[in-house]
Amino acid sequence: MATHAPPTDGRRKAAAARRKARQAEIIAATRQIFDSKGVREVQIEEIATAVGINRAIVYRHFTGKEELFALTLVGYLEELHDAMAAAAAGADEPARQLEAIVGAFVDYGVAHPAFVDCAQALMVRPGDELLDEIAEGPLFKLGRGITSCLTVLSETLAAGVDKGAFHLTDDPILLANALYASGLGALQLARLGILVSEIAPGIPTVGEISSEQVRSYMVRSALALVTAAA
Repeated sequence: MATHAPPTDGRRKAAAARRKARQAEIIAATRQIFDSKGVREVQIEEIATAVGINRAIVYRHFTGKEELFALTLVGYLEELHDAMAAAAAGADEPARQLEAIVGAFVDYGVAHPAFVDCAQALMVRPGDELLDEIAEGPLFKLGRGITSCLTVLSETLAAGVDKGAFHLTDDPILLANALYASGLGALQLARLGILVSEIAPGIPTVGEISSEQVRSYMVRSALALVTAAA
């Protein structure tokens, strides 16, 4: 005889689908606001208004602002991964692959300043605070998004070592993490567009720097780290 799922199972599945759709709607609205005005001044009330709900409903789906921002960052990271992977696939030699990957990272960050803000906002938080404020599932998604980008870089570094093209004194994973973190700082420099220096002892002055100069510096720095003689 055929068996049928209890009606309650169907209702649970429907409720879960509605909940998932609402979460996606809230994340999409957050991303749209981030892209249009940046991250720093965005409030939960503004996101709720964009979706047509009240702020209490947002908190039914997310533990707080940090979790919502983390899941929005996941979307940026997925796009960044695709850009880095495509860049790596477009080159057939380790040094050119590394150059293309770092260039793709900088290009994406310049085009999406909210990604930089969001990533930096979470990076400055102590790990134990993030564990307290972000549920395990969203934190796993965030970690997976970051590692997907780092893996493109670390695998290229490891392949370069295997082929004798790169000479590393550190583990490729450590270098990939360091390049990612320093890259976020360099992207902030590209956004500011200014360099601070001294024109005389104790006398500061401000110069200009373009995003193209920052890109060139990041590429040259990465290549210098891996191609210098051991």
